[in-house]
Amino acid sequence: METTIRRAVIPAAGLGSRLLPLTKAIPKEMLPVGDKPVIEHTVRELVASGITDITIVVSGGKNLIQDHFRPNPALVAQLRADGKSAYADAVEEVGELSRSGHITYLDQHGPYGNGTPVLNAARNFGDEPMLVLWPDDVFVAEVPRAQQLIRAYEATNCPVLALLPMRAADSGRYGVPVVKEDLGEGQLRITGLVEKPAPEDAPSLFAAIGGYVITPAIVDELREQTNRWYEHRTGEIYLTDAINAYAATRAVYGQVIQGRWYDTGNPADYLVAQFASALSHPEYGPLLRGLTQDPDGAAPTT
Repeated sequence: METTIRRAVIPAAGLGSRLLPLTKAIPKEMLPVGDKPVIEHTVRELVASGITDITIVVSGGKNLIQDHFRPNPALVAQLRADGKSAYADAVEEVGELSRSGHITYLDQHGPYGNGTPVLNAARNFGDEPMLVLWPDDVFVAEVPRAQQLIRAYEATNCPVLALLPMRAADSGRYGVPVVKEDLGEGQLRITGLVEKPAPEDAPSLFAAIGGYVITPAIVDELREQTNRWYEHRTGEIYLTDAINAYAATRAVYGQVIQGRWYDTGNPADYLVAQFASALSHPEYGPLLRGLTQDPDGAAPTT
């Protein structure tokens, strides 16, 4: 699949504090959702959308991510020798993701905040636009979220944010866009974001959720923020601040994503994502449905 955007960044340096102590030894990006670690869902989405250059920005203690995607021919050969071809195929396929997505890893350096890993990665990207997806989001959609964002960029040639409809009562959980114009087909011209407003102050009924197309001019805004940080050593570097600064004078668009979003960044949402994934599985789904209907009679027998 050819696309106007070839590169993507996955910021994966966070501590996973909201999931402690579960994430004390295991990176939050490696927690399973269904039969895959959550970051694999993100990588698969990018590869399916035509991305051929994925940079995962990491910090110390994240070696398991690299180990997971690294091809392991010795393990594959051992599994095949033992007659476990299905397992061998599954391991080989994960390694192939690393090749087809040309996954590289970069240590995060700089001030705290989710804009720093984007700026770190962008130094290698030149003047190309890039996708930014968080590693603890799972989207289930007929057309991958990343592909929907790319199409919106191709239609506008401007930065694009992923949006979802929300209830007014939930506005305090999200960045909420200021909508200037509805262009149809889920495309909205926006002039900025209001972070976690009270319901009565929310400028729209859309939430900015994980997913961005970032252009070089947004990267320039991040660089300016970072330079100011080094002068004063206060605050944090946030991608939304750079987008707001850019949107004050130039066009930014939101794309309402068609699909279902699962956040895995806190215990409750992580359990919902796990349960939803299991329900959709052809083998595990019937077992779980039986468990919800008859907790005592649905346990597997040995």
